Amino acid sequence: MRDLNYELKQLCHRNRDGSYGTQRDRERVLDRIANQLHELGYRHMGAVSLKSKHVERLVERWKVEGLAVGTIKNRMAELRWWAEKIGKQKVVARDNVHYGIGKRQYVTNVSKARELTSGDLSKISDPYTRLSLQLQAAFGLRREESIKIQPEWADRGDRLVLKDTWTKGGREREIPIRNEEQRRLLDEAKCLAGRGSLIPADKHYVEQLRRFEYQCAKAGTHRVHGHRHQYAQTRYREITGWAAPAAGGPRSKDLTAVQKAIDHEARLTISRELGHNREQIGGVYIGR
Repeated sequence: MRDLNYELKQLCHRNRDGSYGTQRDRERVLDRIANQLHELGYRHMGAVSLKSKHVERLVERWKVEGLAVGTIKNRMAELRWWAEKIGKQKVVARDNVHYGIGKRQYVTNVSKARELTSGDLSKISDPYTRLSLQLQAAFGLRREESIKIQPEWADRGDRLVLKDTWTKGGREREIPIRNEEQRRLLDEAKCLAGRGSLIPADKHYVEQLRRFEYQCAKAGTHRVHGHRHQYAQTRYREITGWAAPAAGGPRSKDLTAVQKAIDHEARLTISRELGHNREQIGGVYIGR
């Protein structure tokens, strides 16, 4: 392993910022960046060697490769994290516009929703994984949330409360319990987990995450994030009375003034339930 790859790995291990998934993704991105810097001719670098010229060359390469704006912005975020940890924040410009990186396109109006079927569940042998998948579909949970959740603590009768330690960005949030299916799933989850989480007592989170991934791969149950898209589109129809644009419903520009007000409130509600602060992000799930 080259020095830069090793030192960045150690930097990640010493600074456990964010959720486990965030930490894992950051380490992978920085390892790739280290490899690319080596390919660009920068040899014998260490973690503290980062300079402005390295950032500029990386951005040039990513543009030539035709990477999506969102992908480049994610990599820039990890470069800024790296620069901050070594005390060289000024090495990376604060604004992506400085590098000619455009705005991320959030909305495509192409549905990524995925319905969880009984056929999918029949292929999952681990009861903890099966209930995590069902809670993802029923409440729009992220994968990590659906594994770390403590059903008995989270169940407040008319709403589900998620602890900040389970969620992305450490933001506690509430999701309404709206129907009998959600209630049935929660009661089943409480029976399985007792006062604990959907991580078996003999396992740590990382071990259960690996089991979850293995079970889903073996069952051919891919794109589990699509369950959040399905949740968002279902909620949009419940709140507005019509289908989301990504599900074949009317586009925002075709709505009346009254409908636009309803649409706006629906987007705000759904964004909060999914754990996002901006209404704009809701368009990823619902369309525009």
